Amino acid sequence: MTDPTHFNVASYNVHKAVGGDGRRDPGRTAAVIAEIGADILSLQEVDLRFGNRTGLMDLEALRSDLGLIAVPTESLFDGHGFHGNLLLVRNALVEVVHHLHLPGLEPRGALMTDLQIAGQPLRVISAHLGLLPGSRRRQTRALMEKLATLEDRPTLLMGDLNEWRRDAGSSLRPLSERFSSPATAQSFPARFPLFALDRMMSCPQGELSDFMAHDTPLARIASDHLPIKARLRLRANTTAQTT
Repeated sequence: MTDPTHFNVASYNVHKAVGGDGRRDPGRTAAVIAEIGADILSLQEVDLRFGNRTGLMDLEALRSDLGLIAVPTESLFDGHGFHGNLLLVRNALVEVVHHLHLPGLEPRGALMTDLQIAGQPLRVISAHLGLLPGSRRRQTRALMEKLATLEDRPTLLMGDLNEWRRDAGSSLRPLSERFSSPATAQSFPARFPLFALDRMMSCPQGELSDFMAHDTPLARIASDHLPIKARLRLRANTTAQTT
């Protein structure tokens, strides 16, 4: 991160560190994270889903080796994240984390993290939406309703949104009131990516560029999703906004 108005951002569904070969290998997942080189990284499925929901990543190693700090969450049991969602940041000051339980048949959640990075305010929404279209529509409306209660600031939304459509039938349409059209790249399944389930969306105060799937031999085997990544540019006038 050399330009204070540009940041490397990424999202990665790590599939509980289970790769396409059926092996659970958190070290391999960490190696993909190192390849990505993000300043802000949203992770999904970082915990076991059942039992004590143990966190799977070595957060201290990510901090010491890559400079990525895990944003504190109201974790369930021994988990790292909130409903499996975790945000990692480099050289950023975390101000507040909003935990949002999302409606639907499956337990789902989102993190809304207000932070300062390179002296600039930014809100990052990390989400993993449901498999059912009806649930996703309710969840996107819930995100918008929560945002309406918060002070305005530059906002980036990213995660596994489980939606591949971009037409009028897309469950992400409620988000268009505040965000740009989703940046899309084929990210699932990782071995032969066909569907753009992983998305990024920015508010008008930010601009996404160089958006792509992180497609490497290691990423193709480490999870069932490829990571997605981009460059986020915050417009100069965002520095004058209040937080």
